[in-house]
Amino acid sequence: MCSSVSATDPMVSSKRRIDEARSYTPWLVCFAAAAYFFYEFIQMNMFNAISAELMRSFNITGVNLSKISSAYFYADVIFLFPAGMIIDRFSVRTVILTGLGICTASSILFAGAHQLWFAIACHFAAGIGNAFCLLSCILLASRWFAPTRLALVTGLIVTFAFAGGAIAQTPLEVLTQHVGWRMALLFNGGLGALIWIVNWWYVYDRPIDPARDFSRNFKQKQGTALPLKEGIKQAASNIQNWKAGIYTSFLNLPLMVLGGLWGSLYLQQAHHFSAEAAATISSMLFIGAIIGSPVFGAISDNRQNRRMPMIVGAVLSLVFMVLLVYLPDYSFTVALVLFFLVGFFTCSQIISYPLITESNPRINTGTSLGLASMLIMGGAGIAQQVFGHVIDFFWDKKVVNGVPLYSPAAYHVAMLIFLVTLVAGLFCALSIRETNCQDIHQ
Repeated sequence: MCSSVSATDPMVSSKRRIDEARSYTPWLVCFAAAAYFFYEFIQMNMFNAISAELMRSFNITGVNLSKISSAYFYADVIFLFPAGMIIDRFSVRTVILTGLGICTASSILFAGAHQLWFAIACHFAAGIGNAFCLLSCILLASRWFAPTRLALVTGLIVTFAFAGGAIAQTPLEVLTQHVGWRMALLFNGGLGALIWIVNWWYVYDRPIDPARDFSRNFKQKQGTALPLKEGIKQAASNIQNWKAGIYTSFLNLPLMVLGGLWGSLYLQQAHHFSAEAAATISSMLFIGAIIGSPVFGAISDNRQNRRMPMIVGAVLSLVFMVLLVYLPDYSFTVALVLFFLVGFFTCSQIISYPLITESNPRINTGTSLGLASMLIMGGAGIAQQVFGHVIDFFWDKKVVNGVPLYSPAAYHVAMLIFLVTLVAGLFCALSIRETNCQDIHQ
């Protein structure tokens, strides 16, 4: 299972089901793996569509709903760093198939959950599977694509994932209305099984031909994977990893908190939209992200600049989030536009991933990305729970149809989280060292 390549390795033998001489093969490999990321984004964001149903089924308030949802992110925090080290040392293909299998099984088990602790455990397991998906995709991209295309490819991979977030909004809301949330999650498990087959068929660790493997020359220069302790020390001592991780975490929060859990209830209870309209508005975060990710990636690659697009994205994200928080009321159309723009400009965060890759030795890429991803996912888990605690603190104990009814004032206080964190993210971007799309580690 070691990631080193040999001529006799069955993963690189002539029995491969792909022809790497074809120009589309790197795209096929990386986007088959990105389907795993797409699927994980459905798991990460599906609570926004089924939050009211879960509150009724488990007889819980915002605090406990946040506990179920944030279990996913805490699993990421626990397993992301080990995931980075595992990916640096073992077959990426095997890691993907294992992680995707865990996530698929957890979705099926969650559909049968009747107790809060079991629901939390199932969603925690889904988070374990998620710990491996983005790191795997980025590492594959760094092997199958040239460094000058890495931001664009990363942007497209994240775009594909955001499409999963969009699927978890209105389509899942409509499906849940027709078949119930339990059956909807069983369908979700079937989708995971199909994606597992696609990955088994098309994903391979690296090209056989050294000329097509864009990481092999780094491997030859730098040697084999670092010892465990040295790899952790090297990643943790690089301040660039911390700044990029915090930046991405803070710019991700609107998607992770509003798109992943609270957006639909916020729009229904504070702005009086219907459930379907609220899900449609929430989906615009992901539609904006679908467009914004490749745009920011392409701009960064074409201008050979990482830092400035990150700064611009943070500033404009803050501007539109201020409008979202402080406008007293808005129409359906205005809500669609604001959610779209927030989703679009927060996607400057995708530039952090190639920036981290360029700021660390290639043999320690997975560990460095794992450290940054711990900050990203940990921030999301904490923010979801803080949001839930804030609205529960201001709750007057009113319940409608089995769902707690929170006031617009309670939501307004909770939404201030995004303004504070976006300002902090901007300061991180201002202090990041520019790489100009080149490896800058010593």
